[in-house]
Amino acid sequence: VHPGDGVIAAELIQRAEAAMYDAKRAGRNLVRFYRQSLTERAGARLALESRLRRALAADGFSMHYQPIVDMRSGRVVGAEALVRLKDADGPAAPSEFIPILEDSDLIVELGDWVRREVCRQGRRWLDEGRSFDLLAVNMSPEEIRRGGLVERLTGVLAETGFPPGRLELEITESSLIAHAEETLAMFRAISALGVGLSIDDFGTGYSSLSYLKRFPVNKLKIDASFVHDLPHDPNDVQLTATIIELGRSLGLKVLAEGVEKPVQRHFLAAQGCDYYQGHLCSPPLPGEEFARRFLPPAEGER
Repeated sequence: VHPGDGVIAAELIQRAEAAMYDAKRAGRNLVRFYRQSLTERAGARLALESRLRRALAADGFSMHYQPIVDMRSGRVVGAEALVRLKDADGPAAPSEFIPILEDSDLIVELGDWVRREVCRQGRRWLDEGRSFDLLAVNMSPEEIRRGGLVERLTGVLAETGFPPGRLELEITESSLIAHAEETLAMFRAISALGVGLSIDDFGTGYSSLSYLKRFPVNKLKIDASFVHDLPHDPNDVQLTATIIELGRSLGLKVLAEGVEKPVQRHFLAAQGCDYYQGHLCSPPLPGEEFARRFLPPAEGER
């Protein structure tokens, strides 16, 4: 609105565009007026994007590992690998920087770096005589849409010598639906390599059960939002029990995320959940600390 939001045309157009993107973020099909906070937000986003570009060029990311625990034996069978931005310029959560990366080709570059780093680390642990079943890595839907993931993954496995059967890729349920046909072809190719596949945040999307029958997945991950109020919220009790039973009936393993209390673990174990991860065992840890605490080398390798 002239002149309150600007005097010259370029300024007005820039701020109208900021309001337009704000309307799109809010769900589209509505009106948003410009406000100063939009410029501040855009400036912060540009600064973070610049920081991400520098980080990719200069070893500015690191990997943390959160234990995956066998519900019955209590053994740590592996870990989910989680990327972190090194905080020399202040901390930034993945929920802040991943969407920015996904708006550009940077997500492909980061995804390749993450898989290579995790496979190298896993290979080192195996060479040190450390025992684990799997390392799980998140996969962005943008990597599927942009193509070439299977070929790059094949190259990483060959380069690092990491056994494909010990690698698991995760994709969110909502992403699975949005890119169903592309994902189906890619999942089949990844499965043919011997790499495991899991559906993350299961229960938060709107997928048909036919997806589970068509896709070569190995595991369902129950979203932490369903675990938080267990076993006191009757809706969460019913939902988690149903997901676990669904997984069992389809021959899939089930992992619960966000387990923080013994009472949550006890309930999930009683329902037949296979694995859990969460602060009850440990928060995500740098690789060296994770290995020291949870992957002691075999006696002959000490």
